[in-house]
Order: sequence, then C-alpha cells, then structure tokens
Amino acid sequence: MILTVTLNTALDITYRVRTLRPHASHRVSEVTERPGGKGLNVARVLAALGHEVTVTGFAGGATGRVVQEQLTKTPGVVDALVPVTGATRRTIAVVDDHTGDTTQLNEPGPTITPAEWSAFQESYEDLVTSASAVALCGSLPPGVPVGAYAGLVRAARAAEVPVLLDTSGEALRRGIAARPDIIKPNADELAELTGSHEPLRATQDARRRGARAVVASLGEAGLLALTPEGRWQATPPTRVHGNPTGAGDAAVAGLLSGLVEHMPWPDRLARAAALSAASVVAPVAGEFDQRAYGELLGRVAVTGKVSAA
Repeated sequence: MILTVTLNTALDITYRVRTLRPHASHRVSEVTERPGGKGLNVARVLAALGHEVTVTGFAGGATGRVVQEQLTKTPGVVDALVPVTGATRRTIAVVDDHTGDTTQLNEPGPTITPAEWSAFQESYEDLVTSASAVALCGSLPPGVPVGAYAGLVRAARAAEVPVLLDTSGEALRRGIAARPDIIKPNADELAELTGSHEPLRATQDARRRGARAVVASLGEAGLLALTPEGRWQATPPTRVHGNPTGAGDAAVAGLLSGLVEHMPWPDRLARAAALSAASVVAPVAGEFDQRAYGELLGRVAVTGKVSAA
C-alpha cells in the first residue's frame, strides 16, 4: 500500500470555455468535479497504474463530504481522511479551449485546530507502518505548524518507509532538513529554496540541505534528477498541449510507483516524464491519457551518468 498525504485537500472544479476574456461573461461548455489537492491527484494516477493507495489528510463541511463521496467511486483508493469542523476548500481551473491555457483560482483551506492536528498525527503514525512508500504533498492549511512535514518525514523514516516530499516555501525548507528520500520541486520552488536559478547547481544545493535525491520538474525540459546512484535528465520527445494542472502530481506517481517496483532510476524517470506529459493531455488533474502515455514512454530520452561512489 502506498500512502499519500494531502493536508490541504480540495474539490477540484474545472470549467471549459471557448475563449477566456477578462471583464466578460462566459458560457461554460463543460464542468467536471474531482477530489483534489496534490496527494489525491497522485493517488488517482497510482491507482490507474494498478497500485493500492490510501489517502489521508483533512476533510470537512459539505465540500469535504463531496470529496469523500467521490473517493468511494475511485477503484484502488482507500479513504482515511480525518474529519475537521472547517470546510474543505475548492479550486477552480478555467480552461481556454482556443489557446489551451488554464487559469487557476485556489481557495484557502480550513483552519485546523490543535486537537484536529493531534488526531491526524495519531492516524498517520498508524497508517505509515503498513505503507510501502509515503508521499507528502501540497501546501499547509491554516493552523498546521510550518514544520509539520519535517515531523511526518521523521515518522516515516523511523518506520523505515521511504518518503517523498512535494511542497514549497518554508514547509519545504523545514521538511528537507528531516532528510526525505526524495523531493520533487519545480524550477521556481527549487530556486526559492536554494537561491539559484541554474538547475544543476540548485539540485546539488538541495541535496546538501538534506534530501537523499532531488528530482526537479523543468517544464518542457523534463526532469532533472540528482541521486546517490547518479545524475540523469529525462526529456519528453515533444511538447504537448492541454491542461498542465496536475502534471507534477503525475510525475510524483511515476516516481513512487517506480520506487516500490524497484525500477532503476532511468526507468523511473522515463515513467514519470511520460506520465507528466500524458496528464497534460487529460481533461482534469489526477488523470492521464493512457494512449499518450503508451506512445510517450518509449520515446522519453534519459541521459546522464551513474555515480562512481
């Protein structure tokens, strides 16, 4: 079982419009709703790959009930979300069919009380002992300590369970000090963490800060990985157009599935890059186009070198 943690869960709502114009009324051609937040997106991709996944985090209010009801309809995903009194947030993605661009609006999450945070920690410590790997994903809702991910990383390491951290800002800065097995920042998050906009130098700096492996998402340039086994870059064969929301989450699913399947790093990166690109083609976050994935997987270029250490 793979465990994904989404402390700031959401109901993802996607609107499609013919052309998005500022200061204008729009007729929406299609509306979709899905359980959202980075870890839930990761979980759905993992389940589609055939892995058993348990999701935890927080859910509250009417929106939280919708999220949990929809999770029951997702094969391979077990709901272990912790109830809270505050309302789960919504995220709105508006897709412009003419340009393919997406405009994202994210509501703030509910305020988590100390009692609710304690209840989550107890539940997490029970769940992690049965996990083959853990993904800690996304932003922190109000009320959760800024060092929360550091504690969750340490709990996973104490249980000898590999842990991937995918967050940003101060939560990443604190979390990386607890020595997660993998971090997966995008280029902006990596630059914010290290102060460097040069990807290789920034990944090297991030490893020195505590991460065992760093896999950076570089947009069209693919993935750059610096690991104890070596350094590689995985580049998709072509640029894809669509909704990029959730592309990084699909990459996390590729990395985690490759980890638990004991794949070598180049194969993990090829899978992650292909899934990330195939998710852009899919209509909503947390899904990927199976046909595109199959076509892209064998065409991802992975270059690099094995470490001599």
